[in-house]
Amino acid sequence: MDRLFREGMTFDNFFANSCVCSPTRAALLTGCYPDRVGVPGVIRHVKPSSWGWLSPTATLLPALLKPAGYHTAIIGKWHLGLASPNTPTERGFDFFHGFLGDMMDDYWTHLRGGQNFMRRNRDLIDPQGHATDLFTDWACAYLAERAVARQPFFLYLAYNAPHDPIQPPPAWLEKVRQREPAMSEKRTKLVALIEHLDSGIAQVLATLDRTGLATNTLVLFSSDNGGILELGANNGPWRSGKQHMYEGGLRVPFAARWPGRIAPGSRTERTALTMDIFATACAAAGVPAPAGIDAVSFLPTLRGEMQPETRREVYYVRREGGPAYGGKTIEALRRGDWKLLQDSPFAPLELYNLKTDPLEAHNLAAQEKKIFNELSTALRHHLQRGGQVPWQEREE
Repeated sequence: MDRLFREGMTFDNFFANSCVCSPTRAALLTGCYPDRVGVPGVIRHVKPSSWGWLSPTATLLPALLKPAGYHTAIIGKWHLGLASPNTPTERGFDFFHGFLGDMMDDYWTHLRGGQNFMRRNRDLIDPQGHATDLFTDWACAYLAERAVARQPFFLYLAYNAPHDPIQPPPAWLEKVRQREPAMSEKRTKLVALIEHLDSGIAQVLATLDRTGLATNTLVLFSSDNGGILELGANNGPWRSGKQHMYEGGLRVPFAARWPGRIAPGSRTERTALTMDIFATACAAAGVPAPAGIDAVSFLPTLRGEMQPETRREVYYVRREGGPAYGGKTIEALRRGDWKLLQDSPFAPLELYNLKTDPLEAHNLAAQEKKIFNELSTALRHHLQRGGQVPWQEREE
């Protein structure tokens, strides 16, 4: 990962489109806020616990790139549907080699709730090995094939690491234990899992180099949400982490590398979101983005050109079940320096000025009533718009 940041551009203000996984992935592949495409919450293998259904009318990025001559592939975690019509090859991908589900109960068995969701295209497979190693090997094999084919390609490589369960290979765990004996066991396991992931990314980059693809390949790296503090994650100074609407749950790393087009070691303060990758990829491929999407291309920024900051309201919504949520939503709205959020559906809205209080320590809801009311009204408008899209498949 360090190599990507060193050889490319770092975004200091990059945000996932949600504090959990399915919604962010939906935003990435559609260029829309996730609730506008039917994925306000996590899609799970047990229907009563599933809070999203990818809209059949949404156009996914691979479906746009294919007519332009691109071969499209996803390797790794899909997490946007377990059955027809929402499987990868039905939604625009030429090739799928990975895991349909939300998470694995074990990185070696790859099962979820006793079920096998590993597939090669539509075929059930039962590969042996740690999931990170499998996804790395499959990605490297795919890149080698693409080098021979001499056809433009789009590869969405979606590792499930470092999602729980935190199961690094024993050798990687022991290496961290030896190097950091004072580190807590919880943190040690997470660091080992991430370092193992980092090794996989290094192998993918090495394959790009070895095949000669690196010189004309745009590589983008990010995460779908912040880390879980309870599992040993470190989200820097930002408040909270995954599953929460505070900055620690939404801010994520982002790097872009494109030799000859992106200046090595460059940085930008530009604010961008996961969904903006959709518009950026379209622009880089010379493909018109669909009308009505929410994404904004940051390709000019990557090229080192002056690009005015996009003035827009940014909103977040997450729907979830269980006693803590009851099927309701938590949400947030960012307008300029102001951020309105509700981190529990049963708690009042909170208001923060991120310019003067980036760590969200001082709730100004009582003091700044005019701004509070304006943002509350705007948030409800966004939620009403997203609420027009079903997030459950119609029952016959």
